[in-house]
Amino acid sequence: MTNQAHWIKRAQQVLPAGGFGNFDHNIIIKKGEGSRVWDEDDNEYVDYLIGSGPMLLGHGHPEVLDAVQSQLGKGLTFFANNAAGIELAEDICLAVPCAEQVRYLTSGGEADMYALRLARAFTGRTKIMKFEGGYHGMSAEAQMSLAPELRANFPQAVPDSAGIPDSVKNEMVIAPFNDADTMKSLLDEYGPDIAAIIVEPLQRVVPPAPGFLELLRSECTARGIVLIFDEIVTGFRLAYGGAQEAYGVTPDLCTLGKIIGGGFPLAAIAGNKDLMNHFDKAVVGKDKFLMQLGTLSGNPVAAVAGIKTMEILRRDNAYTKLADIGESLQNMLSVGLEEHGHAHQIVGDKTLFDVVFTETDVTDYRSWCTGDQTKNALFNQVLRQNGIFKSPGKLYPCLAITDEDLAKTKNAIAIAASAIT
Repeated sequence: MTNQAHWIKRAQQVLPAGGFGNFDHNIIIKKGEGSRVWDEDDNEYVDYLIGSGPMLLGHGHPEVLDAVQSQLGKGLTFFANNAAGIELAEDICLAVPCAEQVRYLTSGGEADMYALRLARAFTGRTKIMKFEGGYHGMSAEAQMSLAPELRANFPQAVPDSAGIPDSVKNEMVIAPFNDADTMKSLLDEYGPDIAAIIVEPLQRVVPPAPGFLELLRSECTARGIVLIFDEIVTGFRLAYGGAQEAYGVTPDLCTLGKIIGGGFPLAAIAGNKDLMNHFDKAVVGKDKFLMQLGTLSGNPVAAVAGIKTMEILRRDNAYTKLADIGESLQNMLSVGLEEHGHAHQIVGDKTLFDVVFTETDVTDYRSWCTGDQTKNALFNQVLRQNGIFKSPGKLYPCLAITDEDLAKTKNAIAIAASAIT
C-alpha cells in the first residue's frame, strides 16, 4: 500500500465521505513550497488551486513566515483586541473603496451570513436577492440556487442542501446573473421587501456584463437596498482594492477572506459606518444591535500574515505580473485546445478563470451549464496526471509561478487536449 493509500484508508474511517468536504479526497497533500505542492506519495504538482485562493504569493513566502514566526512567540490568540488586527483593519480601510470600518470573522461563509443579517438589521426588511449560481458560503440563504439541477422559474429558490426550512426559501428572490431586465422586473415586484442584493462581482468565473454592476448600484441606491459584494475570492486578487477597484463600482458592504489572512483562517465584513454601527449597541441601541463574536476573530497570527501579504502585494507591479501570468496561461489553453478542435470558452479574469467546453457564450449559471462536464473532468484528470493541480471549475494563478512552471503547464495542456474527445 502506498503512503497516500494508507492515509486515504484512515480518512475513510473517521471522516464522512473520506474527506473534509472540500477538495477531492483521493489526494492527500503533504507539503507546499512556492508554486508547487507534493502529495503523500511525493508526486509533485504545479499548484493552480493554491488553497482555493488564499496563497496568492505562493506557499511559504519567507517574509510571511518570518512575520508569523515573530508573532508566535508573543501569543497565538487572545479573544481581545490586538495591535496586528487593528493595523490590518487600517490597511483594509485604505485599500477597499467601501471600507470605513471592519469587523473580523474566521471564515468567508460566516462573513456572508453576518453581512445578510446586518442588511436586515439596517433596513428592517427580510428578503434577500441573490443570483443563480452565486456562491456565498454555507448558510441557509447561501445554499439556495447555488448549483440547482432543477431549472426553476425565477425568482423561485431551489435548496442545495437538506436541512433548510421552507421558510428560508420564501425569503429569497433568485435572479439570473447579468440579466438586467429580469433583475429590474423582480425589484419592481419585491423591492420594498428586499434588504440586500448579494453578488459576486465576478460570479465564480463569469464576468459582469458591461453596466450590470453599475445598474445594481443605482437600483439599490434608489430603492434603499443594501448592495453587498462578496469579495471573498476577488478581494485583493482582481486588483489591490478588489473588484470594486477593478470595476469602478462601490457597494455598501463587502465581505473579504482568503488573501487577507495570508493562508490563515481570517475573514471580514467591511462597509460604511452607518451600516457598521449596528455592531455597536451604544450607537444604535438594543433593538438594532447585531451581536457578533468569535473565539478566533482578529487572530493575531492571521493578522500579521495578512499585513505582510498585503505589503508585498503593494510592491513591484505585483498585479501586472499576476495578469501577465494569467494571460500566458489563457493563451496556452486556447492554443492547445484549438489545435485539437475543441469548442471552448476561456471564462473569467486574467487573475481567475477556467475553460468551459461549450460554443455558447457564458454569461450566467445556465449558460455555464452548457459546458461538457465529462470532457472537463477528463481534461482536469489528465492535467493532474501530468503534474498540474487545479480545481474542477477554477484556475488560480499565483505570483510564485515561474517560467519553468509555465513550460510544464503548456506541455500538460497539450497532452490533455490530445487525450479528450
